[in-house]
Amino acid sequence: MATPRKNQISLADTLYYHCISRCVRRAFLCGIDVLTGRSYEHRRDWVENKLLQLAQIFCIDICAYAVMSNHTHVVLHVDKPKAQHLTDKAIVLRWHKLFKGTVLCQRFLQGEQLDTAELAALHSRILIYRERLCDISWFMRVLNEGIARQANREDDCTGRFWEGRFKSQALLDEAALVACLAYVDLNPIRAKAADLPERSDYTSVKTRIASAKKGEQPSTLMPFVGNPRKNMPKGLPFELKSYLELIEWTGRCMREDKPGHISSDAAPILERLDICSENWLALTTSFTKVFHGAVGKEQALTTYCQHQHRKRRVDLSNSQALFT
Repeated sequence: MATPRKNQISLADTLYYHCISRCVRRAFLCGIDVLTGRSYEHRRDWVENKLLQLAQIFCIDICAYAVMSNHTHVVLHVDKPKAQHLTDKAIVLRWHKLFKGTVLCQRFLQGEQLDTAELAALHSRILIYRERLCDISWFMRVLNEGIARQANREDDCTGRFWEGRFKSQALLDEAALVACLAYVDLNPIRAKAADLPERSDYTSVKTRIASAKKGEQPSTLMPFVGNPRKNMPKGLPFELKSYLELIEWTGRCMREDKPGHISSDAAPILERLDICSENWLALTTSFTKVFHGAVGKEQALTTYCQHQHRKRRVDLSNSQALFT
């Protein structure tokens, strides 16, 4: 029996989640249909542009993404404190970029005087919007519904475009997070859609590499801020240079003509997270096959299950075997 969405996302345990959406029809989300020869490549622009646009509206950061031929991957970070600190007006303005909102909210933005009952109703509505703007389910709903409508109009058909609601995985610690980031960024290479990370179109790693060449980090993605320390700024707790080297090394090890061997000091991030090279390759080549629910080391997984009142720790044996 599938786990309800509300039980898959627990901000008390982690702010990071890996979300996957797959098409239901034979027709591609993107790519070229080999039977008809019709190209759907332009839809990659739809997904990428919509994804990055939503990150500017929601209080949710994009850590990684990959737009594939019939599915999408995205790693998200929920920034609830940001949602709490935004003014009422800022919340309504953000929501109105997505939906028309209520007449009361429109009157509020126009500066009209509201009586006591109207103000109470307005504040109640703003509270709902504030919660939705840091809700992964609402983020994915807006993303997927918009793409589905565009695709249906183009295909001149109705019905489901996605096979169901998105799937999500909780990333409970740094080891799970960096393994999932690499898994997502290397998706096109594993699928033989690209030969190098910098040529992997419609992925976060290509965007990061393009900015890194200029000595920058992309404003549309959650930045890498280095190793955990006091007064840690908001961002991914790894060094960008080390991560890109890790991606390069992992991609080379995944090639069929090179089984993969690396010296112990070639990838510092692996040493810091205590993941051996063999286990790392298993994690980054079959992340969603090895783990079907929350991902993390044994202690993090145990704590998560306790908070969720679950008696069974799914994929515990895999966590014990791979995160050592």
